[in-house]
Amino acid sequence: MSSFLQTMIERAKADKQTIVLPEGNDVRTLKAAESILEMGLADLIILGNTETILSSGYKLDGAEIVDPLNSPLRDSLAAELCEIRKSKGMTEEQALALMDNVLYFGVMMVKTGKANGMVAGACHSTGDVLRPCLQILKTAPGVKFVSSFFIMVVPDCDLGHNGTFLFSDCGLEVQPNDEKLANIAVNSAKSWKTLIGEEPIVAMLSHSSYGSAKNDDAEKVVRATALAKEMAPELAIDGELQLDAAIVPEIGAAKAPSSNVAGKANVLIFPDLDAGNIGYKLVQRLAKAEAYGPITQGIAAPVNDLSRGCSAEDIVGVVAITCVQAQSR
Repeated sequence: MSSFLQTMIERAKADKQTIVLPEGNDVRTLKAAESILEMGLADLIILGNTETILSSGYKLDGAEIVDPLNSPLRDSLAAELCEIRKSKGMTEEQALALMDNVLYFGVMMVKTGKANGMVAGACHSTGDVLRPCLQILKTAPGVKFVSSFFIMVVPDCDLGHNGTFLFSDCGLEVQPNDEKLANIAVNSAKSWKTLIGEEPIVAMLSHSSYGSAKNDDAEKVVRATALAKEMAPELAIDGELQLDAAIVPEIGAAKAPSSNVAGKANVLIFPDLDAGNIGYKLVQRLAKAEAYGPITQGIAAPVNDLSRGCSAEDIVGVVAITCVQAQSR
């Protein structure tokens, strides 16, 4: 277990949050829940058929098991959902029908304060997980766009923060324009501060450093950098920078000698999803890095999406991170 994940677990245990796990029909979820409860990591609400969950063989003492199909909460959550979505034409009947959907039921538990966050995606797509979040929870105050990030922990590495980096966006925003890219940068800096507790040093990545290439793709990063600096003048943000100039001190000094970021970056903002997704997987596979994510940022309450290929151990890690995000609210 990496020091990063151990830190997340210890922080989560120090101020326990309530996390809803809507995929109680998935054995990985139940195995993870057993570990979470054994560690005292979080208080859990598990959604699904009560009899099936309790007969699964997993030790779930202390968890609240809720069956959305017959829960006494159905009517009140549906009424609240109808109120939230009535401007979009939602009827009481439609809202009640959506309470059959464990993801909508779980998000409504977060919305009404019955849970502090939610972790799902082991058997649902990213779109299915995020749709009720954006419809019900919406974005956090002062945030325009939802994005995602990975925490990358690279072994035997003295770059970044002792080998730890934040990569964004690697899982959600396909082709961000300059405004979205600037928002991703500022929100990623906040996420780094929340999780790592160190000052973020943000590099806006490109195939160009300080005008070494002239084309529309590089210019987008230049404009995004300027916008990000306007949005958060207190942050160390710079670009456009090539990857080596961003993280290697000697190369940063050569390519961007006036930069307060070059050679020192710990938060790496990729220009599009192709670059981000390829980049994190290269580091994960070739450098044998631990990759934690995708973690969402910008939603009004912490809801995180799992890979459908996740393990029970992955779920435990994401729950710990979600707890730390919830604490910061």
